[in-house]
Amino acid sequence: MNWSFLQGLLSGVNKYSTALGRIWLSVVFIFRVLVYVVAAEDVWDDEQKDFVCNTRQPGCTNVCYDEFFPVSHVRLWALQLILVTCPSLLVVMHVAYREERERRHRLKHGPNAASLYDNPNKKRGGLWWTYLLSLVFKAAVDSGFLYIFHRLYEGHYDMPRVVACSQSPCPHTVDCFISRPTEKTVFTYFMVAIAVVCILLNLSEVAYLVGKRCLEIRRPRRRRSRRQSCLAEMCPPYALSQGEHPQNGNSVLMKAGSAVVDTGGYP
Repeated sequence: MNWSFLQGLLSGVNKYSTALGRIWLSVVFIFRVLVYVVAAEDVWDDEQKDFVCNTRQPGCTNVCYDEFFPVSHVRLWALQLILVTCPSLLVVMHVAYREERERRHRLKHGPNAASLYDNPNKKRGGLWWTYLLSLVFKAAVDSGFLYIFHRLYEGHYDMPRVVACSQSPCPHTVDCFISRPTEKTVFTYFMVAIAVVCILLNLSEVAYLVGKRCLEIRRPRRRRSRRQSCLAEMCPPYALSQGEHPQNGNSVLMKAGSAVVDTGGYP
């Protein structure tokens, strides 16, 4: 499988990601894509060919192989990697849509026209929601594939050296031998652990984005309330024209900031 397109996609979305998003991209590219391409495919390359059963009954080996390996590990991981990186493509497409819309706007109204976006690459408005939903989707895909993997192999990630099979058309219970069981066990645990790490990174980034957005919304409100309280303390609504208490009936209440007026007479 050619992974050059996936590499270009991950490299392109890197500039739109947060620090946690860049860590996720590095983990996916180094510990999942490269490990899959360099090592995992070679380990499972002889999977069915070297699955040997001690019988010559036609079809018995194929049936037993399908019984213990309903879905190939490498094909399941390849589908998982493709689906988990598709949301990143949505973010890139959203940014490209913004840039194209900005370009058409300037062509229509002139180069000095006001911009539609302060920064098309900045995560604001619809792009923020696209990025957030992409994180949720990636975490859901990894979680779903871990559940599928657990259900298919009933939580047994250790590869046995010998398995007993009694499926038809095998004449009796036969022993079948799996090639490289220890090596396959190591890679299985490694890929499952990296998927869990990616889920935690995605959820952490979701919490970071939501928390940052909440702080940005609350900060202007705090400033407004603080400014109003300061104005209330410095400028009381009303002040007496002469002293703290009225001395005679000619004193009047004046608003703060206005000149003091005495109605008792002219100088």
